[in-house]
Amino acid sequence: MCIRDRDDTWVIIPVYNEDQVIGQVVKDLLPTFPHVVCIDDGSRDRSAAVAAAAGATVIRHPVNLGQGAGLQTGIEYVRGFTPAKYLLTFDADGQHRVEDGLAMVEQAEKENLAIVFGSRFLSSQTQVGWMKRLVLKTAARVTARRTGMKLTDAHNGLRVLRRDAFEQVNLLQNRMAHASEIVAQLAKIGLPWAEHSVFIRYTDYSKAKGQSLLNSINILTELLIK
Repeated sequence: MCIRDRDDTWVIIPVYNEDQVIGQVVKDLLPTFPHVVCIDDGSRDRSAAVAAAAGATVIRHPVNLGQGAGLQTGIEYVRGFTPAKYLLTFDADGQHRVEDGLAMVEQAEKENLAIVFGSRFLSSQTQVGWMKRLVLKTAARVTARRTGMKLTDAHNGLRVLRRDAFEQVNLLQNRMAHASEIVAQLAKIGLPWAEHSVFIRYTDYSKAKGQSLLNSINILTELLIK
């Protein structure tokens, strides 16, 4: 089956010490999304070189600033130097699927949406432990109360933003709090949005790189103390 080349979409991937997997992530994306931008956030390994060799455009931070800073650098690059209609945020650890990203861009196009959020909770595809599910669901409820956006999964890194949305995003939270901040900023814009069911691949590697229960609790803690 021939998959349409999304030449109108730029993928941005914050990267920190992911040389084991980032090459394959980029290679998997390129046949569908020919514009992949990796923001190397002060990695101490060969992530930047591996991503570049796989075919990505690489932007480097001299020191580690956090995932939020990586996203903001990518957003600024795409809006300032490309004609992108859509921007797709994607994780570096291999947990996101290209087909989900493509389906989200197609949904945005078909339904005239400015924002599509990926959600692991719209179906039973993704098996999430009960404690992690509780923490993430609580975070979604807190975010909904603060922003008015009733998301089922407010901390999923797979998102599609149309240009009129990403033109207005300016993240100041460098680390995990950026996930709530981007929702809050998009809520204020008031553009049409939807969620899309996605499958998250929880591998031993992705869990070790930030998908642990502890990481989820850290997200919730940052939300509650703000």
